Amino acid sequence: MGTTRVDGRAVGEMRTLVFHPGVAPQAMASVLVSFGNTQVICAVSVEDDVPGWMKAQGVSGGWLTAEYSMLPYSTPTRKKRSSNGKVDGRAVEIQRLIGRSLRAVVDLEALGERTVWVDCDVLQADGGTRTASISGSAVALQLAFRRMVQEGILESNPMKQLVSAVSVGKVNGETLLDLCYTEDSIAEVDMNVVLTERGEYVELQGSGEEATFTPDELAQMLALAHSGAQQILAAQKAAVNA
Repeated sequence: MGTTRVDGRAVGEMRTLVFHPGVAPQAMASVLVSFGNTQVICAVSVEDDVPGWMKAQGVSGGWLTAEYSMLPYSTPTRKKRSSNGKVDGRAVEIQRLIGRSLRAVVDLEALGERTVWVDCDVLQADGGTRTASISGSAVALQLAFRRMVQEGILESNPMKQLVSAVSVGKVNGETLLDLCYTEDSIAEVDMNVVLTERGEYVELQGSGEEATFTPDELAQMLALAHSGAQQILAAQKAAVNA
């Protein structure tokens, strides 16, 4: 595989991965995750209550949800904060993806009547903010649950396995792993893949941007995604066990 990419990486090479825990001391747990120049703070908070719909429907256990936002200075041109009740459709779609990805690996029944909030705030955006958010949130969540067990809040860790996410795509006819913004903005095909620690799929988000892709190209992208997920998993485990 050549090094034809804008940052000199090989086509199947991840950007530099960093998981730095403990950046938000008042959270139950927190992590600053970096995928190259993309940086996201992922913080976990716990509320001793559940949403009203769970009470109304008699649903037992707890709930886990996520919120995602890009700070105004996270992009080269200042991004306006949400105001006047306006809904940022992209942010809503991403935070729902983060929530689904995390709930797939958490035993909600074991949470008891609690709501776990995961806040993802993008400090710097250079492509892959949703994949970095999911991967960083998994580490923060594992650390939060470990702390809750140590403090006697939970009897056992409800997180069954780690989960990660990575982008793949086709740029100038070449299949690439972990797209930065420059690559993502010109990609003919863009896909985000969410995978559990065991290599099981949680979600695939893929589309051709005025282009198509073949079954063979899809297989290539999924193979790259599995390779990237293994690299992320290694960095996640190092952070969790540090």
